[in-house]
Amino acid sequence: MDEFWVFGYGSLMWNPGFAFVERSQALIHGYRRSLCVRSWVHRGTEQNPGLVLGLDRGGSCRGMAFRVAGEDWDEVITYLRERELVTNVYLERQVPLQLAGGRGVRGVAYVVDRDHTQYAGSLDTLAAARIVHQAQGKSGPNDAYVFNTLAHLKEMGIRDHWLEDVVDEVERLRAA
Repeated sequence: MDEFWVFGYGSLMWNPGFAFVERSQALIHGYRRSLCVRSWVHRGTEQNPGLVLGLDRGGSCRGMAFRVAGEDWDEVITYLRERELVTNVYLERQVPLQLAGGRGVRGVAYVVDRDHTQYAGSLDTLAAARIVHQAQGKSGPNDAYVFNTLAHLKEMGIRDHWLEDVVDEVERLRAA
């Protein structure tokens, strides 16, 4: 591979944790950002799971792409696999990305495995909000994770209408 790109749609966007030589907003088609992964540790428990982000089939997703220097490839891919493949709920894929300005590249992305037991499926905003509102794990409340994600997306100039609707529903549940 001449260039090595990594696509982030969640915390990788603002906290990649690896060295990169270029960063660009990017668009991926055929996948969408979704609260579709049951969190049994960090944002919930097995008895009361929370929800964290996955890249699920359908739609499109605006995120951040990072170009990694060739000499750092082995170290970065090892780091990403340790970070993203802990419970194997994600699958490592090479996907086409459209960078800001229209240039097309291929990059590594971690997409949800729909056959994994932690896959929550495609939830509507109210169902997702109810889970997010009540779940808590060792890293804190699930709603803090979702609110933080949305705040970072806004800082980067990235809109996610579905996630915004989930946050609105969580705020209504808090007020009730």
